[in-house]
Amino acid sequence: MINYNNKVFVPLSNSENGEVDLSMQFVYHQNGNIVTSTYSGGRIHTGHLIALVDEDGNLDMRYHQVNDKGEITTGICKSTPEQLPNGKIRMHEKWQWTSGDQSEGESLLEEI
Repeated sequence: MINYNNKVFVPLSNSENGEVDLSMQFVYHQNGNIVTSTYSGGRIHTGHLIALVDEDGNLDMRYHQVNDKGEITTGICKSTPEQLPNGKIRMHEKWQWTSGDQSEGESLLEEI
């Protein structure tokens, strides 16, 4: 299992229908197989994610956030880690809104 505790990730890309800003940072905290993060920036006033990590480092995530329109938005995300040659982790994310239009998207995050 990958230990995500205190790892910091930044978005490299996000689908147009996403709210994550490429200048944001996500600091992950892990306790056992539970990963959490609180985040903000860009179009998001505040957000929180919670995930379960499996033995391969995959994250099964749920998130909720308040955007710049004052709306609470929610979603699910499956994140698959890729170990980079420099030892850092790149996360390949497939997500779907569970609020609003329920559209799907993809994001790339990379450890800094």
